[in-house]
Amino acid sequence: MTSKLVSRCRGERERFRWRVGGSFVILHCSFPIFQHIHSVSPISPQRSLMPSGSSSQQDPAPCIVKKCIALLQHLASSKVKLKQIHAFSIRHGIPITNPDMGKYLIYYLVSLSAPMSYAWNIFSHIQNPNVFTRNTMIRGYAESENPRPALEFYRKMHLSCIEPDTHTYPFLLKAVAKLVDVRVGEMIHCVSMKNGFESLVFIQNSLVHMYAACGVADSAYKVFDLMRERDRVAWNSVINGFALNGRPNEALTLFEEMGQDGMEPDGFTMVSLLSACAELGALALGMRVHVYVVKVGLNENLQVSNALLELYAKCGSIKEARKVFGEMRERNVVSWTSLIVGLAVNGFGNEALELFKEMEREGMVPSEITFVGVLYACSHCGLVDEGFNYFRRMKEEYGIIPKIEHYGCMVDLLSRTGLVKEAYEYIQKMPLQPNAVIWRTLLGACTVHANLALGEYARDKLLRLEPQYSGDYVLLSNLYALEHRWSDVQKVRRKMLSEGVKKFPGYSMVELGNRVHEFIMGDRSHPQSDKIYAMLAEITTKLKLKGYVPHTANVLVDIEEEEKENTLSYHSEKIAIAFMLLNTTPGTPIRVVKNLRICVDCHVAIKLISKVFDREIVVRDRSRFHHFKDGFCSCRDYW
Repeated sequence: MTSKLVSRCRGERERFRWRVGGSFVILHCSFPIFQHIHSVSPISPQRSLMPSGSSSQQDPAPCIVKKCIALLQHLASSKVKLKQIHAFSIRHGIPITNPDMGKYLIYYLVSLSAPMSYAWNIFSHIQNPNVFTRNTMIRGYAESENPRPALEFYRKMHLSCIEPDTHTYPFLLKAVAKLVDVRVGEMIHCVSMKNGFESLVFIQNSLVHMYAACGVADSAYKVFDLMRERDRVAWNSVINGFALNGRPNEALTLFEEMGQDGMEPDGFTMVSLLSACAELGALALGMRVHVYVVKVGLNENLQVSNALLELYAKCGSIKEARKVFGEMRERNVVSWTSLIVGLAVNGFGNEALELFKEMEREGMVPSEITFVGVLYACSHCGLVDEGFNYFRRMKEEYGIIPKIEHYGCMVDLLSRTGLVKEAYEYIQKMPLQPNAVIWRTLLGACTVHANLALGEYARDKLLRLEPQYSGDYVLLSNLYALEHRWSDVQKVRRKMLSEGVKKFPGYSMVELGNRVHEFIMGDRSHPQSDKIYAMLAEITTKLKLKGYVPHTANVLVDIEEEEKENTLSYHSEKIAIAFMLLNTTPGTPIRVVKNLRICVDCHVAIKLISKVFDREIVVRDRSRFHHFKDGFCSCRDYW
């Protein structure tokens, strides 16, 4: 009986548990990864876990350490297997203070993106960890959700007089880039120069990436410009830096230089370049990039496909966006969200909501950003009840806690439909503190719907949050002008001058011949300005024959009616359209990108221009697209 029991026990799996980071590591000694090391003699668990000062503890044979490290190198393909190997090492007498075993354990923990608490638990027991191990810890924190401990780790290295090596700075700069802390980045830049590491390519690349991520594109370019050797990583980082920081022209120029330098672009380059084209509204150039993408086979890259989708959506070419989406073999939440938002801002709110329903049928789980797009669609289509229903479903069905962006969509939804008082009451009941965008939305609605009392209240709130934002002064000034309170208009404008607040002018951009042309109101700097203004006069004459009457209520200054009509004729989008009518063949679509909300008069005029000149005109203003064709607009005069 006893022999049978012993035999059965020997056949059972031997288990061993070790407490690490708040969880147990469980070892199955008969697990396949351990079957080939049966020659290693087990050491009792009690002896292996004794303190290092214990007289009964002996260092394990070097061959055991080597075999455990070999297990990590060849078999630690998951966190579970790594924990099993870790337990196995302890079971066979390797103390947790062993620096070699600790070094490899931490390296593979970081490579597998395991919790840094586990890595720290091991590190804290290692005797005299070397620079490699410390660098690995910095790398682990830099790649984690909370990279700040990486900076603290470096500070302790410095206080302990441990010299960093060439690998320390790239990991450290990666942490700084995620934290977007340019002052710390500049300090590390200085230290790397002091230690003579600045000329190394991978440190220079990290510096370019750090400055670009922190929004200092000029500093990124300065480091890039001083580099003797520039690899693809350097080119991609600086191009992406300009693209992400509102400098698309510079990004496109650098891409041209990249080709001239003989450097082949990759998927990351294409994503940055397409983002720059989307920002500029440079559809023709973006389409050329698309051709190149297909030619080199990058159209199968999911990130590139998503960037193409965003390009066409942002350029108002929703038909092409749908085509790209339909041809994608693989789609993720970003793909669905990009098209949903693209449809919404292009005035196809109902189609956006239908696509969202299809997304749900496909079993895709929408993200919080997806719901921003859905609520945006409801807002721009005036679907109040549907908007509140989706807001409820977001919380109850998907467990998404609403963020300030979602509440902003709801305030915008109420505001756009003229429910200004209800929008104010909604703000008062919000569980989150309203930010400047929320109050600015209400102020804009008060201007459109002439609610002076609430407008002044919203402006008071904005003065406390963002006193230097010029747009708020302009909105309030416009609100007073609508009420013909010219003395109050002057007070607002005097306050802007005394506070040093500058108003940024409106501009419109169009693409022609692989160049982007920019116009501002009353602009006469263009070489074709005489022809452009002659065309503007012709446009006005033809529109008046069709019954056009200038909407002078938009000119919110105390001047004569005739002067108001002349002022309206010289709005930047009208100048841009006149330029394109002069320089493109009949029937060619015209695409305009504008930095401000289109005014009522321009909206009325462009509808007529599309009919009289038989052109499709797409205008992307601050908040949405307007597709003008045959005298109608896709927004149905609701924007």
